Amino acid sequence: MTPTSPELAAFFARLEKTLDRLDAWLPAPPAAPDWDSAIAFRWLRRGAQARLEAIPHPHLIRVEDLQDVADQIARLDANTRQFVKGRRANNALLTGARGTGKSSLVKAMLARYADKGLRLIEVDKQDLMDLPEIVELVRTRPERFVLFCDDLSFEDAEPAYKALKSVLDGSLAAVPDNIIIYATSNRRHLMPEYHAENREAHNIDGEIHPGEAVEEKISLSERFGLWLSFYPFNQDAYLDIVCHWLSEFGVTKAKIDKARTEALQWALMRGSRSGRVAWQFARDYAGRHAT
Repeated sequence: MTPTSPELAAFFARLEKTLDRLDAWLPAPPAAPDWDSAIAFRWLRRGAQARLEAIPHPHLIRVEDLQDVADQIARLDANTRQFVKGRRANNALLTGARGTGKSSLVKAMLARYADKGLRLIEVDKQDLMDLPEIVELVRTRPERFVLFCDDLSFEDAEPAYKALKSVLDGSLAAVPDNIIIYATSNRRHLMPEYHAENREAHNIDGEIHPGEAVEEKISLSERFGLWLSFYPFNQDAYLDIVCHWLSEFGVTKAKIDKARTEALQWALMRGSRSGRVAWQFARDYAGRHAT
């Protein structure tokens, strides 16, 4: 068959048609959103298609509304301030008891620094495999992006675990300076820990060294340079938060003083004295005693 033969021309024509049909099935690269339309975005994947969706009305929290976590606020605020100014900053892992303000603190940072160019991109755990695509989408943008992974935890051998690990540290493709990762979790090391793993520990010169399974789990959380721990509130702290929110909701001082017993009963029924429970009680009480 010569280069000008009809058979070769027909072959290339069929090949071109085949490639055209394949292009229709292949996912298009994600398009950039209207960056000026919002300060917060959500990564959405529907089958083979993925995109960044603007969140026009994000749930923003004032730093002043976060009670009894002053140390955590100060440390994350300092880290975020460095990041917004273009200085070196660390990825942050916020762990601890549920309802103690981990996610709210991240949202408060967005509210505080949005006018300085801070933007937030929420990424669900099941979409962490797309982190390289998200990174490339924002790499050349002038804004500073927090990739926010809320309520993060992994089971053994989940592929998203390795994807996050690679982006945090270890990938050949460098993460640009305008991206940082903030994650919240109820698990300190993001993965379940089993009693049997303690038997893998071994003694070396009198020192206890964890086994390989434990080392693997620790290796992910250690890639976060900033660890912030949140603890359950005691009764006085819980009541302080209740009073704060009742005041914010316009409840009078006299009614706030009378709410103490009901607030404690509410926490007892919920089995928790968290900030979230305090906020929920305050909403209920303010609604019932509105003037």
